[in-house]
Amino acid sequence: MKQSIFKALAKINKLVLPSYTKQRLDLAKATKLQLAIFGWRVFVTKGALG
Repeated sequence: MKQSIFKALAKINKLVLPSYTKQRLDLAKATKLQLAIFGWRVFVTKGALG
């Protein structure tokens, strides 16, 4: 049940949020908002996989 929610969130994230890895964003120069989005995407991805 929990994993299916994370999978749905991952699909929404892919459609709505920007992919900073494809943009080759330097995390040392990222803004707080960019870091928050990146962290959220990592959290959802880990939940969807595990």
